Amino acid sequence: MTKEAKTKYLLGKQAIIAGVSMRVTLVARRGPNAPLRKIVSILDTLAVEYHLIHEVHPTPLSDTDLMVVVGGDKDILRTLHRLEQKQVPLLGVNEADGGGFLSEVNLSNFSAVFPRIVQGDYRVEEARRLQVVADGRPQAAALNEIAIFPARSATLFEYALNVDEEVVWRDYSDGIIISTATGSTAYAMSAGGPMILHDAPVFAAVSVNSMDITRRPLIIPASSKIRIEEITSPSKCEAIIDGTLRTSVLDSVEVSQHPQPARFVRLLETPKAMNKIAKKLRLAEELLRMPASAKLILKTLEYEGPLSHKDLMRKTMLPERTARLALNLLVEKRLVKRQPLLRDARQRVYQVA
Repeated sequence: MTKEAKTKYLLGKQAIIAGVSMRVTLVARRGPNAPLRKIVSILDTLAVEYHLIHEVHPTPLSDTDLMVVVGGDKDILRTLHRLEQKQVPLLGVNEADGGGFLSEVNLSNFSAVFPRIVQGDYRVEEARRLQVVADGRPQAAALNEIAIFPARSATLFEYALNVDEEVVWRDYSDGIIISTATGSTAYAMSAGGPMILHDAPVFAAVSVNSMDITRRPLIIPASSKIRIEEITSPSKCEAIIDGTLRTSVLDSVEVSQHPQPARFVRLLETPKAMNKIAKKLRLAEELLRMPASAKLILKTLEYEGPLSHKDLMRKTMLPERTARLALNLLVEKRLVKRQPLLRDARQRVYQVA
């Protein structure tokens, strides 16, 4: 028996032993997709019933036991933004080893891990999300944060922070971030916010570059109703959800705990919050000594996932020489890694290490 045949036999045997019928919705980007073909092959070997989709629509998924999202953190966030009904457990599969903060497994270990999931050898971790209403218009739920900024850079805006019908402060700053525990180690931390343990029932309000030097991050009970109101600025303002979705704001944004948390599949031995926080602290310490161009590139890669040099230039709008020096520094410090693109080995992409 060849090695490949033996692997298929063992995977199939594990699925039979499990005796579990698992219905999977597989979410993947369109186009040439070698990672997707590998995952489909494994699901076929395990005789797992799956439905492949490229775009998630806010329709009930009552016939789905598990969503498998192939890609980076951006793909996982996009999937969550489009799901408005009760969340089914979600498993993120990153295309590269060690990439992403939301993914649980990588393409390289999927064949070893998924049979365990079929057998129920996993736990479901719930993550609080934010319910956002901008000027009376409901928005997609935020997993990490809702940030409010003037659309034009280097422009201040004024607002009042209201918590449970009481004005906590009036501020004049670059922006404000309302963060969940999940997002506390993302954008909010880079703006000086606190780190929040995953299970803590709180959110954080972080003023960005306030004109008032006494303005400090505020911890708010998750049960509270938050309202950013009386928004004024020389430029129009935007509410930005998880760094990806933008909507214009004229007067106010209401924020509260979303009734449905996001649900993630976690392996039983997966390190919990402190390991992720330690990784973020290492990033923060290194970034303190980095130029602004390197910080911008790292933040872009965190939100966008793996990008080619050309895509990074387009998204950051940095000069060629500046971007090249920043990337070399990030690679040297092992904060970013350069590797071949799985879909096309002729191209190289950069991603957070």
